[in-house]
Amino acid sequence: MSDALLGCRGVKLAYRTGKRALEILKGVDLEVREGECLAITGLSGAGKSTLLNVLGGLCRPDEGCVEWKGKDVYRMGEGERSRWRAREVGFVFQSYHLLPEMTIEENVLLAGLNLPGGWLRGKALRERASGLLERVGLGGRRAHRPNELSGGEQQRAALARALMNHPKLLLADEPTGNLDAQTGEDVMRCLFELRETEGLTVAMVTHNEELAGRCTRRVRMEEGRIA
Repeated sequence: MSDALLGCRGVKLAYRTGKRALEILKGVDLEVREGECLAITGLSGAGKSTLLNVLGGLCRPDEGCVEWKGKDVYRMGEGERSRWRAREVGFVFQSYHLLPEMTIEENVLLAGLNLPGGWLRGKALRERASGLLERVGLGGRRAHRPNELSGGEQQRAALARALMNHPKLLLADEPTGNLDAQTGEDVMRCLFELRETEGLTVAMVTHNEELAGRCTRRVRMEEGRIA
């Protein structure tokens, strides 16, 4: 699949209810090139979020392949694929998915502790989590729980968590979708700044045309295909 960092070829996926099948992805070919910021746009129901989940190893397609540096993601065993996601891919969703019983710092730190040997590197991981929270403007909020933060603060915390393990790829699904315009701009400024400093490749689903225009490349999905 050329020299793409991540790519898919001929990906099809249908959701089944009883005897009925709803086709979501209808033969998608896409490459995510190392170092780029790719915007995936299109109307609701076009299959954008499903495609992102397939690319991130979260949802096995019915047909086709997904390759990371030439290696088929869905031919990995469950454990290998889980470790690949933890090490190489960061996820940011429209809903923040922070654990409410934990502080913001603990939420970020947990991503690192989930890696093999993470508990043996506690000091280094705490420094990484603290540094990321400082960089997203939450250094003074690290001891707060998610329900004590605004939506924008929670999304910035989710961004810090996604970057905890130094991933090469960030997959973002409507990262400003739940935010007002100004708060969304603050979050995206953080994301673009971190993309530069962390050397990230980004693939982002968005309805926001202005945001898509700030990416280095964009593709549009229509009815389960890349238009």
